[in-house]
Amino acid sequence: MTASNSTDSLQAPVTRLLPTPHETRPLRGLYLESPLEPAAGSGPFVYANFVTSLDGRIAVDNGAVYGVPRSVANPRDWRLFQELAARADCLITSGRFLRQWEAGAAQDVLPLGPRFDDLRAWRLAAGMPAQPDVAIVSASLDFNLPPMLAGGERRVWLLTSAGTPARRLRRHLSAGVRLAADPLPRRLDGCTIRDALGGLGYRRIYSVTGPQVMHTLVADGTLDALFLTVRHRLIGGDGYDSIVEGSAFKRPGDLELRWLYLDAGFGDGAGQHFLRFDAGVSDAGEPCPPSGRY
Repeated sequence: MTASNSTDSLQAPVTRLLPTPHETRPLRGLYLESPLEPAAGSGPFVYANFVTSLDGRIAVDNGAVYGVPRSVANPRDWRLFQELAARADCLITSGRFLRQWEAGAAQDVLPLGPRFDDLRAWRLAAGMPAQPDVAIVSASLDFNLPPMLAGGERRVWLLTSAGTPARRLRRHLSAGVRLAADPLPRRLDGCTIRDALGGLGYRRIYSVTGPQVMHTLVADGTLDALFLTVRHRLIGGDGYDSIVEGSAFKRPGDLELRWLYLDAGFGDGAGQHFLRFDAGVSDAGEPCPPSGRY
């Protein structure tokens, strides 16, 4: 994903391969029209998005920074990343990302970005705030709140657990960050994250952080949908992240392919696919018990 964007780069259409029949349609609006509704009586709808190379790289050493491979990042994927953010009530990020952002080693992935006025207008027309709120997942609380979040109109929540450093907790609370779960849970797992944010009234929650939080969500069966962009390039490299980082799941996280689009809108011959997977009947972990709070 890259923050660069231009009108010309978004003009070429995409082709739906699954489900059939095949159909050609504009890139713009593809994810704005995607169903993201929680089932009746369930908790909020939780979804995530990644862009990878054909050999599975989501992050490599780019020299000065460790991040999305430059040869994979592209404005067409970035547009769809932002469309998913436009649909969200709340974004999940992490203390790890905020440390990287402060060091200049991460992208601004707390959209909606300055080049996407149409998406902010879309939210306002739908009766939503111009920007989604933000929930920060962190056990250590070892990060500084970036200026883009401090003192703004967006609500910023903290998801942490008991035993967190009290001094750091007080510092973040004094800066205007609020606790999403109070009292603090003994363990911060996917069920706690889902229930805490659902209890605050959020219905669509978009995880824009990395593979460790992704592992947490999948491990407890709290991920409802995965959007995946696969760029048709083999890039190699010694160090890279998978989309999920952590111990082996007790049960594999089964996902059902809901759609597949071919994006050949590049002049360099290396296109990409856009895929959406929905959670299957069998999740990696035991599903969260119904909380009765929705």
